Amino acid sequence: MSQEPSKAFVELDLTIHIFTVLATLVGVCLTVIGIMRHLGGPRASHYGQELIAIDAFLFLICCILSYTALKMRNHLKRKSLLTNVADYLFIVALSLMAVICGLIVYEVI
Repeated sequence: MSQEPSKAFVELDLTIHIFTVLATLVGVCLTVIGIMRHLGGPRASHYGQELIAIDAFLFLICCILSYTALKMRNHLKRKSLLTNVADYLFIVALSLMAVICGLIVYEVI
């Protein structure tokens, strides 16, 4: 018989996945900034680079919150709070990244 995983296990697994994705997204943002500076020349949007940098900082904050939540074993309420804040901030940062991509594609910024 298969047992359903506990809520704590599911939350831990989700936090680990979010942590690894966030670290990757910070690198993606930095790579995009580098590509825009190198290949864009004078035509590259300064505002687009600034928005991507802000997005990278949001991902980094989420990453730090997720890492801190992973390290907290005895403080369940604080761990839950950090995880929730990291989750919501992750959604905000991911949405911002999609908006920035749309603005860059349509050459608004």
